[in-house]
Amino acid sequence: MSASTASKPRPFVILSLVLACLLSAVDARAAGEETLPSSVRQALDQARVPADAVGIWVQAVDSDTPALAINADQPMNPASVMKLVTAFASLEYFGPSHTWQTRISSTGTVRNGVLQGDLYIVGGGDPVLSYERAWKLLRRLRALGVDTITGDIVLDGSVLRLPAHDPDAFDGRGLRPYNSGPYGLLLHFNTLQLALFPGNGPNDAVTVASEPPLNGVVIDNRLQTSGASCGVWYRDLEARVEPGPRLVLSGSLPASCGPRNWSAAPLPPEDFSTATIAGLWKEVGGQLQGQVRSGTAPREARPQLVDDSPALAEIVRDMNKWSSNVIARQLLANLGSTNADGVADMVAAGAQVATAQLAAAGVQTAGLVIENGAGLSRIERVRADSLGQLLIAAWQRPWMAEFIAALPIAGEDGTARKRLVGSPARGQAHIKTGTINGVRAIAGYVLDHDGRRHVVVMLVNHAEAASTRAAQDALLEWVWAGGR
Repeated sequence: MSASTASKPRPFVILSLVLACLLSAVDARAAGEETLPSSVRQALDQARVPADAVGIWVQAVDSDTPALAINADQPMNPASVMKLVTAFASLEYFGPSHTWQTRISSTGTVRNGVLQGDLYIVGGGDPVLSYERAWKLLRRLRALGVDTITGDIVLDGSVLRLPAHDPDAFDGRGLRPYNSGPYGLLLHFNTLQLALFPGNGPNDAVTVASEPPLNGVVIDNRLQTSGASCGVWYRDLEARVEPGPRLVLSGSLPASCGPRNWSAAPLPPEDFSTATIAGLWKEVGGQLQGQVRSGTAPREARPQLVDDSPALAEIVRDMNKWSSNVIARQLLANLGSTNADGVADMVAAGAQVATAQLAAAGVQTAGLVIENGAGLSRIERVRADSLGQLLIAAWQRPWMAEFIAALPIAGEDGTARKRLVGSPARGQAHIKTGTINGVRAIAGYVLDHDGRRHVVVMLVNHAEAASTRAAQDALLEWVWAGGR
């Protein structure tokens, strides 16, 4: 046999190598599936979700290595669990006591209750400026002797430079408040609250009380009471906006449901704030000879009143307990405003700042994609090990207590209030949940029955992801039981 012939591998050798590689891959996959706790694997099987559609990370907070890691290095869509990234970056950058300021200033002078000039309301990017707080500001202005404004009330939201926002882009439901975008003078989460009071019997009118007052917006209430049982009470309710603007409410509400709270976002944030301030100024008895409009406060405008937001720790709690998308969007844009020079898109800039904060904390950022910081996205991605590292890093921060307290308690409150009900693990897990079509996710902390705390992350990206709640609960219970 020649040297050249001997150097060529024989066919059966090639076949053996190929088979060995295939068997090795099968064994590796089988081994990965075997590492799943049996209760989790069974629940995934019942949901018809394969193990390769799941990313898991479990690690004790006092350990240097994970106890369980499955597909943990695969970037996956986290849905609202992405808010943990926004919360971490915000607390790390600003600190838990940080506040945002809304200012009222004016040009001209006040004589005999008349302000001769314009009034300016200057937003500072406050994520939670409620209409009640805005009402107090205007009421205090009246108490200072301003009854009439001869000029305009000018709303200045220029602190945040933002890209165009389409509230219909995600799911075509632009009137849903969760689709609202950020704004420098965001008022009341851009949400019109609708208190519904059904009548006593079928076909009776449903009474609607709306807050805040939106000047110029007509509410066309066509709601009727039905005799149906109270199941998914909002199933037959519809809202649409017609020219005017006119908010048309139609459909039915079962009398058996009793009073209910509904909500809508009938206007873009800038227009919503304009209509709200106009309505509130009338409500406090103020007179306006000009109009309420958007603009920019001049440098020479003199300060009159200042209102500070709650501390960031409280804002993060509001965001994560009830998974507020608009707060998350606002926080991300505020992160982008910290490097404002030449920045035209503070949302994109905020994503860069958040990524840098994670990297500086030793969190793996490979594969991280931040679109809006809220998780209401088809393109946002994060790895399970990245979330695990983030949670470990948060545990080591001085603001750890505020971070954990902001997470819903399984079986007790927030978006996790219906999780682990009837389980011995109830109340032992602080977890952020996330759900959109094709995605179901949890991440947070679990205190096991021996008093040891663990980080837990489970991301599911699959067409049947909505059916994996039992698998996630099984993982939480497995950790609570000490991995048994």
